[in-house]
Amino acid sequence: MSPYRNILVVCQGNVCRSPVAQAMLKHRMPDKNVQSAGLTALTGHGVESTAAELATAAGLDVSAHKARQIDSDMIQWADLILVMSQNQRGQLGKTAPESLGKTMLLGHWVQGPGSNPSIGLDIPDPYRKSRDVFEHVHKMINQAVTLWATKI
Repeated sequence: MSPYRNILVVCQGNVCRSPVAQAMLKHRMPDKNVQSAGLTALTGHGVESTAAELATAAGLDVSAHKARQIDSDMIQWADLILVMSQNQRGQLGKTAPESLGKTMLLGHWVQGPGSNPSIGLDIPDPYRKSRDVFEHVHKMINQAVTLWATKI
């Protein structure tokens, strides 16, 4: 049995990457408790429209999502915290040093162009970018979630 029962997915605004990754993780691992939050959340906002369209097309329901700011209760609750970039891991570590031991990149297991063999791949922020960027990021998140699902 995996020690990772409660998973927190974190990005900046909690409107593009983390809610979609949350929905994918829940879909792939229905026995896990998965939540998401933002380091600088657009609190109360739903999923960004292009991200929501891509999620819906992939059979995911993100319609009830409301962005929320990460807090100490969420950090304590989580057995595993998945962030989108090394920069975000550093930001989280500054405000909650106790979280670093359980914080990894969502793209940790992804190997390929741009990835670091020891830490994995940063997943870029598509916010206010083109649909092509959103599609690329959606594929990256899906690949990362697929790999995590085989590991935990």
